[in-house]
Amino acid sequence: MTWLLIVATVVAGLALLLRWQRPAWYWLSIGVLVAAARVLLRYGSVMEACGLTVPPSRLRLALARATRSEVPASRVPRILRMKPTRTGLVLRIKMRPGQDAFDFAASSDRLRHSFTMQGVTSREIKAGVVELRMTGYDVLKRVQMPGKTDTGTLRIPVSLCEDGSVRYRDYREVPHALNIGATQSGKSVYQRRLVAELASQDVALAGIDCKQGVELGPLARRFSALADNPDDALGLLEALVERMTETYRIIRREQRISADVPDGEITADIWGLPDELRPTPVVLLVDEVAELALFATKEEEKRRDRIITALARLVQLGRAAGIYVEICGQRFGSELGKSITMLRAQLTGRVAHRVNDEASANMAFADISPDAVLATVQIPTERPGTAIAGDSTGGWVRTRTPFTTLRQAVNLCNHHADLTPDIPELAAFRPALGPAPLKAAPAVDPVVEAA
Repeated sequence: MTWLLIVATVVAGLALLLRWQRPAWYWLSIGVLVAAARVLLRYGSVMEACGLTVPPSRLRLALARATRSEVPASRVPRILRMKPTRTGLVLRIKMRPGQDAFDFAASSDRLRHSFTMQGVTSREIKAGVVELRMTGYDVLKRVQMPGKTDTGTLRIPVSLCEDGSVRYRDYREVPHALNIGATQSGKSVYQRRLVAELASQDVALAGIDCKQGVELGPLARRFSALADNPDDALGLLEALVERMTETYRIIRREQRISADVPDGEITADIWGLPDELRPTPVVLLVDEVAELALFATKEEEKRRDRIITALARLVQLGRAAGIYVEICGQRFGSELGKSITMLRAQLTGRVAHRVNDEASANMAFADISPDAVLATVQIPTERPGTAIAGDSTGGWVRTRTPFTTLRQAVNLCNHHADLTPDIPELAAFRPALGPAPLKAAPAVDPVVEAA
């Protein structure tokens, strides 16, 4: 008995140590079995306590009266499948007649407490079927990106969602986006992550960093164009507008609409062009939009109006020409001047890190989802990189970006510097660089711990 007690104590201590140091390993080895047994044992009583059952059918009640037997119990929605994942459990549930997917979404917090899980989210798969994604531990405490991700052309993994899934930035699906956040909120790390992931793709990067290039300057070897002051920013934006106009001429010339042209060969964007004619897509990153919108003199006001006009034209028309815009800033409200709200309305993707006031959160999500505004103002200070990501559909999710140091991003950009395309329209803004350093291996590991 003494030896059994010692062995049990050692095993329990190792399990607690594993849960503290390597929560993912603990979950896959021990936690998933305990959680699955707890869910199966409590399922019926939890569904009934949460009001997710339906009364017995009339036929069953009639049979009970006819046979003078006990009144049948309420019917519980049936589990179609339980699937363990690296971060939790996925339950696919068949709803009973009369139930609604909103009932499960509204009860997600009660389900989380009843099943003793870290988080529960609900979504409708198809008519009559809902999926409950349960998280077994706090995946945002120590962000660990999976080794394999579903990447593609202009589709990159940028952060981890609170339900354990990977959030992707797909420029072809959501061409333009806004990223706001206070100082030390993780906004710059998010932008750094975008550059590091795009560095290995066949894409041109253009940057505007009016802080004298301190954020994007170290990554300049992978940039086809870089502006570090408002005057150069204006020239760069107008050059991109000219490139966009020329690209539309190419698309119009190659359409050749006639009766003998197959439907699949008629295109209205660059992705339908032949490979030899398709222009290289351009991703424009604006580090601090307020530096472009503020002015103190009449001359600066005229320059500001031209900058905002060029930006608005790019976000309105740039997608089909293969120009995608990512705008960052601490605030993005009407106090920045005229046409700012029109520009913001064109930015479909929205990412908000920790902000200093509710008004800043409203600038990102007030026209999308009030719940996202509330979630944004609740982001804690001690978790930089945590953000609320949403889009114009009204959906939103809490995510956290894995910490990427500036050195890691610089090494990646230097490693893929040979992929930097030469774009004639942007040649005047190509960064002036010294001798190329030795080609370093990529420094960003697929599993990265957040700061």
